[in-house]
This record gives sequence, structure tokens and C-alpha cells, in this order.
Amino acid sequence: MKLVLVGFLSFFLFFIHIEEVRKLYPEAIEDTSKTDNLNELLATITLENNAVLYCYKGAVFTLKAKHAKTVKDKKEFFQEGVAIIEAAVASNPENIELRFIRLSVQENAPKIVKYRDAMEADKNFILQHFSELKGGSLKNMIQKYIKDSKAFSDTEKLGF
Repeated sequence: MKLVLVGFLSFFLFFIHIEEVRKLYPEAIEDTSKTDNLNELLATITLENNAVLYCYKGAVFTLKAKHAKTVKDKKEFFQEGVAIIEAAVASNPENIELRFIRLSVQENAPKIVKYRDAMEADKNFILQHFSELKGGSLKNMIQKYIKDSKAFSDTEKLGF
């Protein structure tokens, strides 16, 4: 019975938040208030609840680092965000959305933090598995990202 309840709650949490999170995530990059909104929305999410939402939570921490005032806060938020993202990806490395989130953070991370090790692998994974996605907000978000990204070559962008 406990397992059924946990499964139902995870399913419910996922569908309540995922579309809103997908909409707000790209907008939060330059908007501190949207970053704060996403942070509140994802505050109770754990890896056990949902790996995808948990990964977005990590990405939001890296955005909080970007908007933080002090170097100490920037470092702490970024390190926490990366730890969350890496845990989420490790829990399900075949999930394209997790790989997309990590790629988007790595591509936009300052070079000084040296968080770029998986960029090429994530990019290649996305290119190989993008056609498997059904239509919808995730496919549209990844497609737009690819078109605007510097990580993808002009040739790679042709199919999108």
C-alpha cells in the first residue's frame, strides 16, 4: 500500500509541476524572480520523488549562484546545484531530459568552475535520441535550445 501511495504522489507531483517548470526554466536564466519562483516550486522535491524535477532543482541552484551577490554564496549554490544534477543523471543516465538539463548548465557555466566534462557526451546523447521524443513541451524546449546553442555545430542544427 505504501508503494502505491508513493507512486501516486510521485506521478501527481510530476504532472503538477513539470509543464510549469519547463516553461519557467528558460525564462529564469535572466530573471531573478522566476528563479525564486522555481526554487519555491521545487523546494520539497527529492531524488526519490522525481529525478527530472530534482535535476531542475539543481539547475535552479546554479541559477541562484548566477544571481547571488557574494562569491561565497555563488560557490555554495553552484556546488549544491551540480551535486543535485549529477545525482539525478546518475540515477537515470538514459533520460534525455536529465542530459539536456546538465548540458544547458554546463554550457552556460563560467569556465572558471570547470564544469564541462560531460558536454560532448550529453550533446551526442541528445542528438542520438531526440527523434525518439514525441511532440510536446520537452521536444520544443530542446529543439529551441539546440538552435540557440553554441555547443551544436551549424551542421548539427540543420535537422532541427
